[in-house]
Amino acid sequence: MRRVLRIISISLITAGLVILTDVGMTIAWQEPVSSIYGSVKQGQAADELERLEEAFPSAGDLEALQDSNGVREKARALAESFAGAVDTGQGIGRIAIPSIDIDTVLVNGTDTETLQRGPGRFPETAFPGQDKTIGIAGHRTTYGAPFRHIDDIEVGDDVLVEMPYAAFTYEVSKTEIVDPSNIGVVDDVGHERVVLTACHPLYSAAQRYAVFAELESVSLFAATGRRWLDP
Repeated sequence: MRRVLRIISISLITAGLVILTDVGMTIAWQEPVSSIYGSVKQGQAADELERLEEAFPSAGDLEALQDSNGVREKARALAESFAGAVDTGQGIGRIAIPSIDIDTVLVNGTDTETLQRGPGRFPETAFPGQDKTIGIAGHRTTYGAPFRHIDDIEVGDDVLVEMPYAAFTYEVSKTEIVDPSNIGVVDDVGHERVVLTACHPLYSAAQRYAVFAELESVSLFAATGRRWLDP
């Protein structure tokens, strides 16, 4: 009987240590189990993006640009075509924020399963290049926690979004803490911008942290070999 109690005690102590370790890692970094799962899913999204880059823009897409004038107009035409070529959950581009050391695959959608793969584009918002608001959400403590340090982003920082058809640079203009029900933060405002959102504060979904960044520049390039296009 004493031996059984000793075994039970050791098991409980071990389980407690595992739980404490998991909690400690989550507080210091991110939730470890979902992080591994998220890394696998992010890798799958990266593979999808690579295949997408090989297929888009097609020769037909590029030929259709002959009637477009200037970089912005060409980017808009490519974005319109691209919007009809991708599915929910698919890897569609990359988002990089140098000030907080983020460079990760962007996925299409914000449902639970999709956000396990990486930061996701709100489906009710535009694609980069469409001259409207692009809303992007991401986790802070689970599934790779891509937006863990979103509240460290400062006004003037760059947000870089690379799509298979163009690269976009946005400059942060403001940050806000909003109510989760305030979906108006991703409304169109008459010009192109990107809005990043994540739960706030850490380990809570009581509020949302929102980062607003205005379009600064657009560069066009072909996906295969990253050959620059004539604007």
